Amino acid sequence: MSTTEQRVAIVTGAARGIGAATAVRLAAEGRAVAALDLSEEACAGTVEQITAAGGRALAVGCDVADAEQVTSAVARVAAELGPPEILVNNAGVLRDNLLFRMSESDWDTVMNVHLRGAFLMTRACQSHMVDAGFGRVVSLSSTSALGNRGQVNYAAAKAGIQGFTKTLAKELGKFGITANAVAPGFIATEMTAQTADRLGVTFDDLQQAAAQEIPVRRVGRPEDVAAAIAFFTGEEAGFVSGQVLYVAGGPLS
Repeated sequence: MSTTEQRVAIVTGAARGIGAATAVRLAAEGRAVAALDLSEEACAGTVEQITAAGGRALAVGCDVADAEQVTSAVARVAAELGPPEILVNNAGVLRDNLLFRMSESDWDTVMNVHLRGAFLMTRACQSHMVDAGFGRVVSLSSTSALGNRGQVNYAAAKAGIQGFTKTLAKELGKFGITANAVAPGFIATEMTAQTADRLGVTFDDLQQAAAQEIPVRRVGRPEDVAAAIAFFTGEEAGFVSGQVLYVAGGPLS
């Protein structure tokens, strides 16, 4: 495919937060963007923002942990926007708790959305990328992959994303496909607001406390992460693969 043709990107979990910011950023980079979330209606605002700026976008309802829904969603994107050559595995959930209080459902839900979802979405998109001789897979990890109290399920899933990414890079590189991961630190989103609720503090207080521990002295914004993802999905990033980029406002101790 000529690089002058518009490439199609799929962003999962694109209704809000990092996913929405990424969808908007990739559209601004000239991509046609399919915004996926549990319901088509949830992505309406993201798509509206993109189309209002003159971009092409499609809202698609899909549970990324459901193989049939994933197959149908990717087929719809290919039919209505074009074959997807960029995939951002961003969909995620929190079910935080200490190990002795964590239910099997809490564990399974997090694993299914983060790991099974990334697997199913990538498997469904990779044939389109192979056919094009070009592909970019970016999956969202987290600083929690290094361990975080009360997040044994989330930490394990995000560490798994890193191994998943490095293996994809080795398997798919010969087809012109790169695979990288972005691992955000504290980003102000609805998801991190849930952490404040769990800890019994206000979201403002949590952000202020977190900022004092971050070298740049502020918490991250979804747009900070979107910028890193945009780099990995770019035409000029073809020799960067199998990497994990921590977007955390400074080095990790």
